[in-house]
Amino acid sequence: FLKLSPDTTINRSILYFYDLNAKANIRLNDRNRVYLSGYFGKDVLGLDKIFGFDWGNATATFRWNRIVNEKLFSNTSLIFSNYNYNIHIDLGSIKAKIISRIQDYNFKQDFEYYPASDSRIRFGLNSIYHRIIPGAITIDSDLPIGDLELNNNYALENAVYLSHEYKPASVFGIEYGFRLSAFTVLGPGEFYRYDNSGKAMDTTTFFSGDLVKTYIRPEPRVAISFMLGPASSLKASFTRNIQNLHLLSNSTSGNPTDLWIPSSLNVQPETANQVSFGYFRNFNDNTWEFSAEAYYKFFNHQIDYKDGAELNFNQMVESQLLYGHGRAYGLELFLKKRYGRLNGWIGYTLARTEKKIEGINDGKYYPAKQDRTHDVSVVAIYDISRKWTLSATWVYNTGNAVTFPSGKYQVDGRILNYYTERNGYRMPAYHRLDLGATYFRKRTDKFESSWSFSIYNVYGRENAYVIDFRENPEDPSVTQAVRLSLFRWVPSVTYNFKF
Repeated sequence: FLKLSPDTTINRSILYFYDLNAKANIRLNDRNRVYLSGYFGKDVLGLDKIFGFDWGNATATFRWNRIVNEKLFSNTSLIFSNYNYNIHIDLGSIKAKIISRIQDYNFKQDFEYYPASDSRIRFGLNSIYHRIIPGAITIDSDLPIGDLELNNNYALENAVYLSHEYKPASVFGIEYGFRLSAFTVLGPGEFYRYDNSGKAMDTTTFFSGDLVKTYIRPEPRVAISFMLGPASSLKASFTRNIQNLHLLSNSTSGNPTDLWIPSSLNVQPETANQVSFGYFRNFNDNTWEFSAEAYYKFFNHQIDYKDGAELNFNQMVESQLLYGHGRAYGLELFLKKRYGRLNGWIGYTLARTEKKIEGINDGKYYPAKQDRTHDVSVVAIYDISRKWTLSATWVYNTGNAVTFPSGKYQVDGRILNYYTERNGYRMPAYHRLDLGATYFRKRTDKFESSWSFSIYNVYGRENAYVIDFRENPEDPSVTQAVRLSLFRWVPSVTYNFKF
């Protein structure tokens, strides 16, 4: 559609994305099956020949499913994933290319054992080799400008686990388990240690294959369910999770160029302990289902950046970080109609997510970037006939917490923004309505095909992607907030078939 524009800058630009999913399974015999699957996707944006940006994922999975005997089952998986983005800049005399990449090589061995009809035991191991290329800039220019490449990060993540699901009575069930994870930072590279102010205290050089640091963390969990009657139940759980890859972002919206770093000598694995309690009930012969769940989650070793930090292409990015803890709590309500010509669901979440880090917001709790007070989704699906189905989806959520300037000041004739509290402002609320219709062209036991027609954002809500603050070109003393919205309407036609 860009080609239709009379503006040469627009009609020479590109904007597209693609996603490819593929899966095949091979039955070797009655006890062995092999599964092959892959995903390849990319988003591409190019402004004339001046600027180009693309990012995407590629994954491939090999899984061997084996029935060892009537009580023991095995799944062996080999998984490769690659995330990368590329930025191209062409200013005539200067041409630059920026790349970043995250690659994982993953091995999983899972077993399921059924000692009795009321008992299931799951156990296994997992090993992941991480290779992270934080960023590299290659410059082609007549000017004396050198290339820049950040040190690559390498790590090995191993884990073993054991869980037992047991239902000793029809009204009571319990599942408990334990996972032990070990994250090892690997060489080569130069590794810095920083004091509390972010000043480098010492530097150690490690070579390829050297073990720099290992973090061993336990992850226990337990879940209990109790039937109150034939149609209602109570559930409670405790779970601990460990996160070894960390997202660093100081933008007002999530971007593909956000920086990921692994745990290191300074950055410890993040820990989340969550307790939850829920009530579940079915109505009208299981036609309707309702659930209400409350949760509280406490975080340790949370990471955030200092005021005025420089994160992008900073070899010593860890010197720009501060550490603390956080919390998240909320209530989730869900109502679903499972059967009938009209079905769908309504979901609502009331939640809060906060961090508390010394050196930020005077050491007081402040909203995390992901904090959303309200989150609503409404989905309706109506079967007009065996051939036609209509669908509608409406979503609403509170805008993300962001840090906007509270004022401005002048230094040497330059206007600089003044910031006060971290994430003290909000992006505008996000909401949209999507409508769709599906026509089933053919439906048999061996083949099915359909056409789907949909409109994304029917009422044209201009949801904010980024809000930027600039000088008013007509009056430099006035600062104006400029909102960037990506798309208002996106019509779509899809053909699906399966056999």
